Amino acid sequence: MRDVYVIAAHTIRYGKYLEKTIPDLCGMTVEPCLKEGGLKAKDIQALWFANSAWGEYHRQTCIRAQVALRPLGIDTIPMTNVENACAGGSTAFHHAWMSVAGGHYDVTMALGAEKIYDSNQSLVFSGFLTGMDVGNLVSTMKSFTEFSMTDDDLNDMKEHRNIYAVAAKKSKKKRKTIKSRYKTFRDNLVVAIRIGESMGYDVLKELKKINSGDHSPFMDVYGHEARKHMRTYGSTIEQFAAIASKNHFHSTLNPNAQYQFDVSTDAVLRDRFVTWPLTRSMCAPVGDGASSAILCDEKTVKRLGLMSQAVRIRASVCGSGRDRLEDEDNIGTRLATQAYEVSGTGPDDMDCAEVHDATAYGELHQTENLGFCPRGEGGLLAVEGATKLGGKIPVNTSGGLESRGHPIGASGLGQIHEIVTQVRGAAGDRQVKGARIGIAENGGGALGVEEAAMCVHIFEAPLS
Repeated sequence: MRDVYVIAAHTIRYGKYLEKTIPDLCGMTVEPCLKEGGLKAKDIQALWFANSAWGEYHRQTCIRAQVALRPLGIDTIPMTNVENACAGGSTAFHHAWMSVAGGHYDVTMALGAEKIYDSNQSLVFSGFLTGMDVGNLVSTMKSFTEFSMTDDDLNDMKEHRNIYAVAAKKSKKKRKTIKSRYKTFRDNLVVAIRIGESMGYDVLKELKKINSGDHSPFMDVYGHEARKHMRTYGSTIEQFAAIASKNHFHSTLNPNAQYQFDVSTDAVLRDRFVTWPLTRSMCAPVGDGASSAILCDEKTVKRLGLMSQAVRIRASVCGSGRDRLEDEDNIGTRLATQAYEVSGTGPDDMDCAEVHDATAYGELHQTENLGFCPRGEGGLLAVEGATKLGGKIPVNTSGGLESRGHPIGASGLGQIHEIVTQVRGAAGDRQVKGARIGIAENGGGALGVEEAAMCVHIFEAPLS
């Protein structure tokens, strides 16, 4: 196996690009990435393209890379289309790494692009259902909705609302115009027909009973897991709020973040609930984006004269979830252990980390999986300030998915861009002092008791 290096990594600012197409977003990241590597389109020998929603929203179910990249002058080469839910971008990167490490190609590119935002919000939230086992969707959803809350959970939520009275207030809704009401009716009807025709109207009927339709079903999954963690280890909603507030602060230092505003811990706690115990400020926003990276072998890097910016990939691990007992190691722990073994490092060697925090609980869970603290102490780690800039192990200096944004197919490469930027010492105001080794964890989908797919990557700074 050959050593592999990242010579260029780029991301656009994540956000809402309703007027842009997927090819547009690709051009916005591919061209700057090529420029950073001093390359032209014809120099890329193979490419892996991650996308999840283009087929769901706009019927481009096949040949996505070929359609998106031909306008940019990238054609004739092998292009592989990758769909691995939220882990798509890092999976594309893993395969681009494998092809160079195995000696098949010398210069490869990984690219992720996604358009999630849509004027039909019902379509947006229904699209997330495809990241679950649609054949058993009703039973899965029933187990992860508010109906799985215990009496103690309900009492805790009520007590929280009494303490943070603002959270219980409901803003007055503006009276909708006839045009607006018609659009809402039409949007809901379009989605209902899509689900009914593809999954069955009996399934649609059951989903309407158990799903509010105003948020991703994955938030219910995270809420379920967060409540379980609270019952088992005594973690608190205040700890989740500390994580979210920290990430919103980090985002104020990142020009590529979708959100770039500070949110105090108190404001996080007073925000409206998405699902107990997660408030809106603890959850990733809906948005679009694109990110990319170019990988090379060492000989090619030296030929290009780019060793000063070449970030070595110490480990690239990709895996899938499994049926397991609750007390068995989860996918995050398993893959992190593999990555540490491959790279000859351990948790204490990491200077910074990007983890999959679609919610604040997600970050807590993954910091435990990566071994930054004992199981059950992820919340304490955050409250102590260890995961904030200046702390022992800064986590999600980009703002994380909660603030940087989460355009599914691009998110994993967005994480990689942040770690590459950090170990190069080029992160500006959010730079982790002395960062030499960083880790990125990116999970996708929900199947059984853990993520369906996941990648873990470890990176090392360029040689001085």
